[in-house]
Amino acid sequence: MKKAPKKATSRLNAAIASAVKNFAPPEELTVSEWAEKYRRLSPESAAEAGPWRTSRTPYLEEPMNAFNDPKVSSIVMVAASQVGKSEFLLNCIAYTIGQDPASTMFIQPTLDDARKFSRLRIAPMIRDSKPLRTKVSDVKSRDSGNTILQKAFPGGMLTITGSNSASALASTPARYIFGDERDRWAASAGTEGDPWELAKARQATFYNRKSVETSTPTIKGRSNIETSFDRGTQERWCHQCPSCGEWHEIRFDDIRFDYEEQTVNRKKNYIVKSLHWLCKSCGCLHTEDEMRRQPAKWIADNPDAYKRGVRSFWLTAFASPWMPWATIIQRFLEARKDPERLKVVYNTLLGELWEDRGDLEDEDSMLARREDYDAELPDGVLVLTCGVDTQDNRLEYEVVGHGHFKESWGIKKGFIMGKPDNEEVWAKLDDVIDHVYKFKSGKGLKISMTCVDSGGHYTQEVYAACRARFTKRVFAIKGKGGPDIPFVGLPTKVALKDNKRITCYLYTIGVDAGKSKIMDSLKVQEPGANYSHFPRGERGYDSAYFTGLLSEKLVLSHTGRGDRWVWVKLPGHQRNEALDCRNYANAALRIIDPDMDAIERRLKGNTEQPKAVVRQKQARTRRSRYLDGDDW
Repeated sequence: MKKAPKKATSRLNAAIASAVKNFAPPEELTVSEWAEKYRRLSPESAAEAGPWRTSRTPYLEEPMNAFNDPKVSSIVMVAASQVGKSEFLLNCIAYTIGQDPASTMFIQPTLDDARKFSRLRIAPMIRDSKPLRTKVSDVKSRDSGNTILQKAFPGGMLTITGSNSASALASTPARYIFGDERDRWAASAGTEGDPWELAKARQATFYNRKSVETSTPTIKGRSNIETSFDRGTQERWCHQCPSCGEWHEIRFDDIRFDYEEQTVNRKKNYIVKSLHWLCKSCGCLHTEDEMRRQPAKWIADNPDAYKRGVRSFWLTAFASPWMPWATIIQRFLEARKDPERLKVVYNTLLGELWEDRGDLEDEDSMLARREDYDAELPDGVLVLTCGVDTQDNRLEYEVVGHGHFKESWGIKKGFIMGKPDNEEVWAKLDDVIDHVYKFKSGKGLKISMTCVDSGGHYTQEVYAACRARFTKRVFAIKGKGGPDIPFVGLPTKVALKDNKRITCYLYTIGVDAGKSKIMDSLKVQEPGANYSHFPRGERGYDSAYFTGLLSEKLVLSHTGRGDRWVWVKLPGHQRNEALDCRNYANAALRIIDPDMDAIERRLKGNTEQPKAVVRQKQARTRRSRYLDGDDW
């Protein structure tokens, strides 16, 4: 074998020595640090083209750096438009190409969306960031491995696809998975099932896998990104109040504004005159400029999710440096009378879930309106009734207090676990019914009547239990829908299946009419006639209760038999037991039809009736006799 020339050997050794001397290990950078050093925003897509500056969107620093946390395997971001959500995704993708290469999958709602995003966002990013440009070959070069939907680079491959492409989702192993606009994804990738779960299955062999999903929110209860957010740390971008120092997220419901309405050429224009944020803790008002200068940070409602490796973030439009608050309010005013336009404003601009309630209150408003009772029974309650909903594994009940002019008070909401064919379950209901509920004065009331739903799988057991409690005024009821069904009809006798000679009374309840009355009462804002009171404390009136109470709305249904109004469940509100219990308790009041004046006198210890009342009753008796006579 020929030996290499001495000069060549010495040159090779010198080159090796120089390389060893100048060798520098890869930089240990976080995503935000890498973006600060190498990322340039492209003029085609950025309002402020040029070097990336995290200080411009400080709320993105924490989500970006969560990508580097070895304890975090999943990142979720729910965001309004114009807050930098897409740039957050692009920074993470750029980091995987330039700093930590591996097989990567980026998923858009459709293949068309994927091609468009690749051309308009990913290709310019690679072109304008030098470390990426040197690693990803030009798409025009032969055998470059760079196409519209695939970007090859040393150590990995970026595959860009749509949620409707089952073949790409099911066949490509990937350490990193990015999903954009999750709420616009196909429900199923062909016949393969949920696209996100299908994609995540491609990560099974990677111990250091990461998944990132982002989206603007859509319909409450039907939003995929809402579900993912709830599984995570549930972090909100909160500002410190200049007055009291408490930390709060700036949300649309806390913005107070005045505006002027002008009509030009029969078109309404809105001018926002004043605009402030209201602190929930101290009630002080602060301007947009004041709040933008305040410290801000992420605060987690569910920090324990970090132990499971899931961090989730929610951003509203009020965090955006490019969106003035006055513009947000103006867009809202322009859309507020059109539900479809308003839905878009809520989802994309405000970054909030949409829930069409018409003019009804929402759960947060009802929770805020709760009050402290000074006793088990507040003053004003004259009659107690109870509504019981029957489920296969429990009884749910509500005790409701009633006063003059249909004013009502929630007293207690609870449930009794166990099948309705178990005597012990009914014995526990007896404890609720037999209990003496006390006023501050020490006087008390018992429940005057209880209505128990006989629908479901335990009809005969309900009949038997109600018959056994006839002396306690416990009656079976059957709900019937329809606009022409009266709220309460006359009772009928129904026989028990095992013994036809044994009967019990059954009332038919027009549930649609009852629900309308409940919703009308919830719209009343001031205590008094028709107002509904709800207590704070350990009485069962929590967010789950109000979610159930506000679970349905009245909509116009178009059928072959003509248009008619029907009650339908709102998205995300599968449980409506609270609404049913209140309906049955109100039906019980209608059935007994108490004399509130007489009850009030007895509670006050005054049994003597005023003469005017006596004369009125005598006149009513004479009139009823006349109407019952043959002449009628």
